[in-house]
Amino acid sequence: MKSMAFTRKEFIRNSTLALAGSTLIPAMLFAENRHKMVNQNLLSDSAIQKNYTLKNVLLETGFEYDTDGHVISTTTGLFSIQIANGKIKAISSNINAFHAIDAKGLLMLPSFRDMHIHLDKTYYGDKWQAVRQRTGGVKGMIALEEKILPELLKNATYKAEKLIELLQGNGTTFARSHVNIEPTSKLDALSKLQLALENKKDGFGAELVAFPQHGVYYTDSVRYLKEAAKTNIDFIGGVDPFSIDGAIEKTMDFTVQLALDHNKGIDIHLHESGESGLKTVEYLINKVNENPVLKGKTYISHCFVLGRLEKSKQQEMAVKLGDAQIGIISTIPFGGLIMPIPTLLENNVEVMTGNDSIVDHWNTFGTGSVLQKANLAAQVYGQTTEFGLSRMLKLATAGPTPLDDKGNMQWPKVGDSADIALLEASCSAEAVSRISPVKSLIYKGNISFIDPTLGRLLIS
Repeated sequence: MKSMAFTRKEFIRNSTLALAGSTLIPAMLFAENRHKMVNQNLLSDSAIQKNYTLKNVLLETGFEYDTDGHVISTTTGLFSIQIANGKIKAISSNINAFHAIDAKGLLMLPSFRDMHIHLDKTYYGDKWQAVRQRTGGVKGMIALEEKILPELLKNATYKAEKLIELLQGNGTTFARSHVNIEPTSKLDALSKLQLALENKKDGFGAELVAFPQHGVYYTDSVRYLKEAAKTNIDFIGGVDPFSIDGAIEKTMDFTVQLALDHNKGIDIHLHESGESGLKTVEYLINKVNENPVLKGKTYISHCFVLGRLEKSKQQEMAVKLGDAQIGIISTIPFGGLIMPIPTLLENNVEVMTGNDSIVDHWNTFGTGSVLQKANLAAQVYGQTTEFGLSRMLKLATAGPTPLDDKGNMQWPKVGDSADIALLEASCSAEAVSRISPVKSLIYKGNISFIDPTLGRLLIS
């Protein structure tokens, strides 16, 4: 899917606000009526952009159970959703108002969040390139990056914007992006990505991780990380402190202190799956417990060592991670490695996911869809029931689901940010199982994506 280059004004005045294929004549009348109201000063242009109502929106209302108490289906209903100033202002019984935007029964879900991606370095939007033959492990890849990054940086802003459009087309309005901070890029990758995010701010949000891809000390990235920490980035990152820097304590102490000094979170890559990986996790848990201000804002990306442990040790570590409020950002799946995601969730560990690499020198298989990640998780962990599939949606949304575990409506609520994905599906379970297509996307009230087939339908 590709994002359509409409402004909100153009979007309304060209009738494409009839999101799911209203007939051409009503859509034209709607646009003409709005246009006249603006010209007659009955409605301001800013009100058009900030305030509107969706009708015929499909929302989940509860679960249906069999006689044994098992969830067998999801009940739904049509509602009207009023959006004002980027938030959900009202949720009401469905109305057949002429001025409302017809969602035509599309399922409304929380928009998706890609919580581990590298927007700053990609081939996406440029010519196709497969992964090169790797030699020398991670340090070999560091040497490769030092050679290719100057060329990658030349059009990094453009490619980041194209990658954002890919994410939007798959229902994502927010990402946590790691951005290279090292002696080759210095802070150039950061500034180029920040420009892309500024250009896309009406339809997409992000938080940034200062990522020493080439090691903190291995390539002397300390001064650049300190510079980055003074900017408006959100997290201090890291990567395999033992195998790259040769010292768990020294590297982790620096990372933790830098985060504390600048009131940042922590999100480190940890691929090491042996003893050093486990020691790194345990050391970070201890540091967070010593500094409770880091609880709830510290994450370990990948953390493959958890997938190598015996079940009893997995349970022990899950309890410790949950108590320290350290989250896991997990790639799903990764080769033959099965991460203990159910065990983590059962012990109150925040688990999120992301595409990681999309068409770059590390990997070429990223699709841009975190809904697909939720689907893969459902397959890997045997979540095939209506209830199990619906619970997997939280991996795509980074938390919120329309119904809680008991079937009570919990999203949307009045006052929630209007971050909405409209899908061609009957319920969350179907959306996860079938990776249902996203037809429209709203970020903070701004309609930022429309499936091109809807536009063609409207003007045909």
